[in-house]
Amino acid sequence: MNTVTIVLLVIMVVLIGLLIALYFFGKKTQKKQAEQEALMQENKQTVSMLVIDKKRMPVKESGLPQMVIDQVPKLMRRQKLPIVKAKVGPKITILIADEKVFDLIPLKKEIKAEVSGLYIIGVKGIRGNLEAPPQKKKGLLARFRRR
Repeated sequence: MNTVTIVLLVIMVVLIGLLIALYFFGKKTQKKQAEQEALMQENKQTVSMLVIDKKRMPVKESGLPQMVIDQVPKLMRRQKLPIVKAKVGPKITILIADEKVFDLIPLKKEIKAEVSGLYIIGVKGIRGNLEAPPQKKKGLLARFRRR
């Protein structure tokens, strides 16, 4: 055998090993996510709130408590999160919204939200239904991120 075929075989073996490792890592991560989702659904509460502001911003600039910022993994600290500033009862609270419901949350309106801790899971309108904003055309990078 010549050296080119040996190098190609080694590269193929390494790539196959990486694919197998990614498969098992993905299954483990998916199982953890399912457990966390079930726990959040178990602990959710319906809260009436007035949405003051919403935007995507890094965790450090969001205004969340320092204890929450410290618990965020280091890789996620630079990533922008959907942050919602809302008046819940007499005080103003900063919450993290789920990606699925962030676009449904209206500004300067009162909503009923399903909240688990500091995380908004679901949204319902108090006066009528919430309508989704018109869909913008997604770029190539956004479609890959969604998958």
